[in-house]
Amino acid sequence: MPGGLPIPPRRPRQGRRLGIDVGSVRVGVALSDPGGILASPLETVQRARDESDLDRIAALVVEHEVTEVIVGEPRHLSGASGASAREARAYSRALAGRIGSVPVHLVDERLSTVTAASSLRANGLDSRQQRPIIDQAAAVVILQAYLDAQRERA
Repeated sequence: MPGGLPIPPRRPRQGRRLGIDVGSVRVGVALSDPGGILASPLETVQRARDESDLDRIAALVVEHEVTEVIVGEPRHLSGASGASAREARAYSRALAGRIGSVPVHLVDERLSTVTAASSLRANGLDSRQQRPIIDQAAAVVILQAYLDAQRERA
């Protein structure tokens, strides 16, 4: 920049972000605040052969004026991709086709469900009590990690 002025830090995109934890039976959904600071659980969507789950998530994008969608890409601890990662990539492509210009990003979600389960257990919920909300909690872990990384880059 002229006059030796420092280059201002890149500002994270403003607006709500949606975090997605794709499972074979359910999809956990989390939503950030408009400033992109805090992720909160939103809902769990049942997967459906007719892809109505994708329609529901697309409706959430519109309803909450989402500016970015973050989809967890499950990888093995080694970093290699497996069938679940391929499924998450296919799901993110199908979702992107339904939400127009809203960007969809894949992020490494290694151990997000383990982290979510541990957190729920620490809050007194056993595995039976966790079942209805574990997918949302995993989506929160995915989205919060993304939000934190974006703030660190700014």
